[in-house]
Amino acid sequence: MKAKPHSLELDWDTEKKHIEQLPEENLILEIAQKQNMNESAHLGWELEQLSKNADLLDTSRKLFVLELNECTSSRIVNLEKETRTYRAPSKGCRMSPGHLKCGELEKENQQLSKIEKLQTQLEREKQSNWNVETFSEELIEEKEQLQSDMKTLKADKAKQIKDLEQ
Repeated sequence: MKAKPHSLELDWDTEKKHIEQLPEENLILEIAQKQNMNESAHLGWELEQLSKNADLLDTSRKLFVLELNECTSSRIVNLEKETRTYRAPSKGCRMSPGHLKCGELEKENQQLSKIEKLQTQLEREKQSNWNVETFSEELIEEKEQLQSDMKTLKADKAKQIKDLEQ
């Protein structure tokens, strides 16, 4: 009979100690929850900043590519006009070879040389335009990858928030 009250007293003391430890454990859990929520909020902010930067970068790239394409197209048109201008007089000279003088031949040779240079420059411009388009496509692929990464981060963040709220 004495063993039973003694056993109850020991159980009472154990429970009392456990109850005394509960507020401390509760405080530790609250601190950890606040830290997790702060970290989650910070990750949300970082994600938002990444999203803004990606949008700005995408807009800048598009503007750059459009401006470069416009400039290149304009240059190509001008070079083609200049080529036609040089070809017209040289065709006239070829039609009447008996009347050509030495100076006219030299002038025709110079014009043909200019035409060849312009054609070479035109080819370089076309290649440059192609390179820009390729670069633009690569940038778009990179943007899509970043957006995919952002979606993954958002999903992870949402899961962390949900886990913290539970």
